[in-house]
Amino acid sequence: MEKEEKKFVNKAEEDEMEIYGYDLCRWKLVLVTVGVICSGGFLLLLLYWMPQWRVKATCKRTTLKDCEVVLLRTTDEFKMWFCAKVRIMPSLGANPLQNPNALVHKVSNGHAVHFCESTAEENKNYLKKYLPIRYFTHHSVKYFWNDSVQSFDVVRGLDESTFCSSIHNEHSTGLTQGMHDYRKAFYGVNEIAVKVPSIFKLLIKEVLNPFYIFQLFSVILWITDEYHYYALAIMIMSVISIVSSLYTIRKQYVMLHDMVAAHSIVRVSVCRGNQEIEEILSTDLVPGDIMLIPSNGTIMPCDAVLLSGTCIVNESMLTGESVPVTKINLPNPSEYPKAVGDEIYSPEVHKRHTLFCGTNVIQTRFYTGELVKALVVRTGFSTAKGQLVRSILYPKPTDFKLYRDAYLFLLSLVVVAGIGFLYTIVNSILNEVPAHTIIIESLDIITITVPPALPAAMTAGIVYAQRRLKKIGIFCISPQRINICGQLNLVCFDKTGTLTEDGLDLWGIQRVENARFLLPEERACSESLLKSEFVACMATCHSLTKIEGVLSGDPLDLKMFEAIGWILEEATEEETALHNRIMPTVVRPSKQLFPESKQAADQEMELFELSTTYEIGIVRQFPFSSVLQRMCVVARVLGEKRMDAYMKGAPEVIASLCKQETVTGFKICMLWFKYVILILPADFECVLEEYTKQGFRVIALAHRKLESKLTWHKVQTINRDAIENNMDFMGLIIMQNKLKQETPAVLEDLHKANIRTVMVTGDNMLTAISVARDCGMILPQDKVIIAEALPPKDGQAARINWHYADTLAKCTSSSPAINSEDIPVKLVHESLEDLQMTKYHFAMNGKSFAVILEHFQDLVPKLVLHGTVFARMAPDQKTQLVEALQNVDYYVGMCGDGANDCGALKRAHGGISLSELEASVASPFTSRTPSISCVPKLIREGRAALITSFCVFKFMALYSIIQYISVTLLYSILSNLGDFQFLFIDLAIILVVVFTMSLNPAWKELVAQRPPSGLISGPLLCSVLSQITICFAFQIFGFFWVKQQSWYEPWTAESDACNVLDAMNTSSAHYGNETLHDEHNIKNYENTTLFFISSFQYLIVAIVFSKGKPFRQPCYKNFLFVISVIVLYVFVFFIMLHPVEPIDTFLELVCVPYEWRLRILIIVIVNAVASVLTEEAVDCCGVCFLSSLFRCRAKTPKAKYMHLAQELLVDPEWPPKPRTTTEAKVPSQENGSYQIITVT
Repeated sequence: MEKEEKKFVNKAEEDEMEIYGYDLCRWKLVLVTVGVICSGGFLLLLLYWMPQWRVKATCKRTTLKDCEVVLLRTTDEFKMWFCAKVRIMPSLGANPLQNPNALVHKVSNGHAVHFCESTAEENKNYLKKYLPIRYFTHHSVKYFWNDSVQSFDVVRGLDESTFCSSIHNEHSTGLTQGMHDYRKAFYGVNEIAVKVPSIFKLLIKEVLNPFYIFQLFSVILWITDEYHYYALAIMIMSVISIVSSLYTIRKQYVMLHDMVAAHSIVRVSVCRGNQEIEEILSTDLVPGDIMLIPSNGTIMPCDAVLLSGTCIVNESMLTGESVPVTKINLPNPSEYPKAVGDEIYSPEVHKRHTLFCGTNVIQTRFYTGELVKALVVRTGFSTAKGQLVRSILYPKPTDFKLYRDAYLFLLSLVVVAGIGFLYTIVNSILNEVPAHTIIIESLDIITITVPPALPAAMTAGIVYAQRRLKKIGIFCISPQRINICGQLNLVCFDKTGTLTEDGLDLWGIQRVENARFLLPEERACSESLLKSEFVACMATCHSLTKIEGVLSGDPLDLKMFEAIGWILEEATEEETALHNRIMPTVVRPSKQLFPESKQAADQEMELFELSTTYEIGIVRQFPFSSVLQRMCVVARVLGEKRMDAYMKGAPEVIASLCKQETVTGFKICMLWFKYVILILPADFECVLEEYTKQGFRVIALAHRKLESKLTWHKVQTINRDAIENNMDFMGLIIMQNKLKQETPAVLEDLHKANIRTVMVTGDNMLTAISVARDCGMILPQDKVIIAEALPPKDGQAARINWHYADTLAKCTSSSPAINSEDIPVKLVHESLEDLQMTKYHFAMNGKSFAVILEHFQDLVPKLVLHGTVFARMAPDQKTQLVEALQNVDYYVGMCGDGANDCGALKRAHGGISLSELEASVASPFTSRTPSISCVPKLIREGRAALITSFCVFKFMALYSIIQYISVTLLYSILSNLGDFQFLFIDLAIILVVVFTMSLNPAWKELVAQRPPSGLISGPLLCSVLSQITICFAFQIFGFFWVKQQSWYEPWTAESDACNVLDAMNTSSAHYGNETLHDEHNIKNYENTTLFFISSFQYLIVAIVFSKGKPFRQPCYKNFLFVISVIVLYVFVFFIMLHPVEPIDTFLELVCVPYEWRLRILIIVIVNAVASVLTEEAVDCCGVCFLSSLFRCRAKTPKAKYMHLAQELLVDPEWPPKPRTTTEAKVPSQENGSYQIITVT
């Protein structure tokens, strides 16, 4: 066949994959079957582990259009392979959103249309009648063949390519039963199916793990070689490990299943095409169904767009913020073409009108008897919640250097095992050993070199760290991430609720009169302000609502409304049922706010009338938009003819929509924009800057009297742009957001540990910079450079204007003068780790960040290297920032309160949620206490777990090599270690030491030094190789020295070396030789000597490698480890210096003279001293020695950010100077290029 062009599925999306088509090849299948039989099933296991080999070995390549099997490969850095079987589904059409002609005929004859799904062979009869639709399923998503793109594609719902007008005009009547069944064949059952696998399935999957297969191979080998006890011990250990793993995996499945089960099956009412209302199960919903939302609320079983009525929804599952949100119906562009432009519906863009799956509809409100209806747009795993669950079910593999190096280290052990394997074969053949023995012993050397207990030992430290984290209130759903947290060198923090207190307090207000700011006022509920437009704006411009009589909504709105002491009254359910939506929400001042009444009856009557007549009705609400950074309402005072528009939002945005003469006294000043002159009021800028620099959150208010021709009905259809202009600026509301008490101290600890901190917030930039200075993220002497990026406009290229935060707006008539002292100084550091810690920081908002990502890609690494404050950031921009930081090799932590941080928490190496709400299921770590003090605790535990992993890995490597050396030396004399010797070493020494040496808790404070990220590093390799050399040398020395002893002779059952001692020892020593014939030649002087030396070596390296400070507590504080090592030392010393007959018989030891036992003791002591001194020398001098050894060649840093920091030190153009502009090159040139233009 001709080579087909490479095809993709999910093109340009996060889960993009290459796709290849294959057909089953019978002759290849026969060859593979023969290979499986000949290999004893090993080939089948290999093909199970490697799906790409399985497909290529049994199939031949063909076109996607005709294939029976697809092979998928991810396009990310992991390049993972998957395969899936193509199935055929009979259908009346190829597009679920179009009406097939045959369907109309079927329904008209009264026949129900039923579809079945089965394999291609079972559907031959159906294919003659129906159109065959090809599809496959991967990660819970169906991919159908799409003729237009000649590839497989996901069938979309109504969330893409559907105009808002068609939602009302074409999809608002509901589906007929036939059309519903037709669509259900494509979309399937509406459920987020987290199936909890059976114990048997999990067991098979776990047992087929390569590690357990290797263990099974080892056990069979040992049983064949009659090592029954050791084989039984390993089997018991494996069973315990498998049971523990199965319990953990099943528990996670059950937890996830319970999380999504809330909406799995509920009864819902839907409108059919004939206007009938039918009650069905939520699992039967398909895109296009019209769902009726019950008045008492429900858990949404799908994503749906609201067509009529309003809903109050708790979206904490998605946003992490349990603030009720009001959802209104999607406007119909065809009814009001002038007011609302037609556009393509998108759940993200129109989230104000979208009810998301899993969110809780608290209550509904309908008008003039019209039911609250919603159009189903997405179902199952396509919903917002479904995508979140998919990301948990099918996570990306953890890419960490430790795990990559671990595989390389194991590979090196396999190479060593291969050498021993060949040596054993050659040596055995030369000594004419039987073939059966050669096979067993040569394979046995492999099981010795690659220890079966290694994975369990590596996991121990992580399990202990997870338990310690749980004790301090940090819960972990991804234990492997604990090790990665030990490498974090940058942490991003959300501001509100994370660095600062969650709630806002009203500090005061500052009104504007006659174009001048008045003095700040502490209270807004004074008698003189009762009927002012300022207070009216505070009373009406919000999104508050009453739920079961309790006022609920955004915390800022609540504080603002409570500050004025007004009362909010909403229309009752009975009233809205009788009237249309113009029935307004009413606000009025409480009676306590009016002046105290006098005793006169007429004055009491006036007061009564006043309190009952001064009311304001909210006629229309334009909700807050994070994109527009403002909200607006149209209201009317009772008895007034003209309506008022009130607006609140970000000060800079509100000021731009107001009449300049109303903002305050203004002047014309030129900023450093080329050819751009802006009218900026001097007083406004100064007042705003003063507040934001002090860390206050500032909200601006504006008002406008609307034209009398605007009727209530016209207001309901008018575009918000027609309202939000030419406003009168009224003043500022100043909200105080206090730092949490522990924030400065925690950030100081992180800075001392050389861990960068970055603020990512949705708040005002100057406020964020002020908070960053207050909490110590930016030091007082550091300069902050604001990058203001502007997109291309009117033929001009995109540009970045650079200016300094401290000189952005000065209350002087001239442009600010920049002193040379204000320009940041580059600091040269001895350590590459400190290169990023220079005296300047970048700050930018979300709009600028988006422009820089699109038009200045080359600048992104430079900006994130020193970027400290990122303000007005949308949720997806937070995720993009984390990715940008990871692209320059930072290990990024993210700490947020769960609100809008889900994506960044998932993307970061270590995401820590301070919220225990359902959204935190996306975060690897969740802190019970909403405080950033959990961050250094997590990093300390991560470092301790990482060092523990290194210690355990080094110890297990030495254990393998020490035993390998012993066995190889014994093989040279056709001997081996005994069964119970293996048992004692592996169980009594190795397992006890491994599981106790992992118990060292974390060091009490963070240090500047970071642990190595991988095993393949100079100091670690020096440590391991030096200890291997020492152990090898002393075993070789002992092995050959015993042969030089005067009493030495090849051991036989009649040997009696102990006769060289005096007579009193003879009788007690002679027992060791009264034994039966030793078939495996276990008992000999070399075996006994090596057993004692190696037993001590295991304990020596355990102590040498069990390091404490600066990442773990000293080993002497690990009482179980200390007790275990002392007991083992005493026991081995005892049986060596004072032999006991039953123990020697059990361990198959022979009697050696007491003088030789003392010499073994001397060997052990010298070995211990050499090991300890060598390890200390490696710790102290290893790094210096390696650096001097390679000083002859200029070594560039491995991390990209360190390399970049080196380059920037000698870059004369960096950082950008004040009053300069960086322009993107014209679009015809390469994207991402830029040039610097200095504007005077």
